[in-house]
Amino acid sequence: MATLVADTSGLVSLGVAADHDPDPLALCLDRHEVTVPEVVVEELRTTAAHDDAHGRAATAVLDRSDSFGVRSVSLDGEFPLDDGENAAVTLANDTGVSLLLCDEFNSLGLVHASLADTRLVTTLTLLAAFVRGGTLTSEAALTILETISRTRSWDGNSYVERARSLLDP
Repeated sequence: MATLVADTSGLVSLGVAADHDPDPLALCLDRHEVTVPEVVVEELRTTAAHDDAHGRAATAVLDRSDSFGVRSVSLDGEFPLDDGENAAVTLANDTGVSLLLCDEFNSLGLVHASLADTRLVTTLTLLAAFVRGGTLTSEAALTILETISRTRSWDGNSYVERARSLLDP
């Protein structure tokens, strides 16, 4: 089982489609040993307080908190991203995990460059891996991606459009 550190953005993206069958959040938690920094849990709680789709997604993640570990990390005050990404990158580097899940598309280059030996994955690459592994059909992945894209305002994002074209059967 691969180990994965998750940032708030990736977890919320998966949580948006948690009512789908199959549920991408459950697939991620079942197939990976997931750990999150404490600050990510704090960000999820803050997001869950909102009465909108993102709040419901964060609540779906928090409802499954018994399925992932939580670790404390010291933040790098000079790191030019928010506390969640800062903590996730730090935790990934400190623990040498296989994967970091992050959907901060505007900052992926900086996140990637900040990782030592950890592979950066997005929800899109995670869905593609589930398709390649036979866990999801292309059609199911596209339906999930459509739900997430609509809710997360990803329409028109070239990275998302490229992923969509790769998933298209």
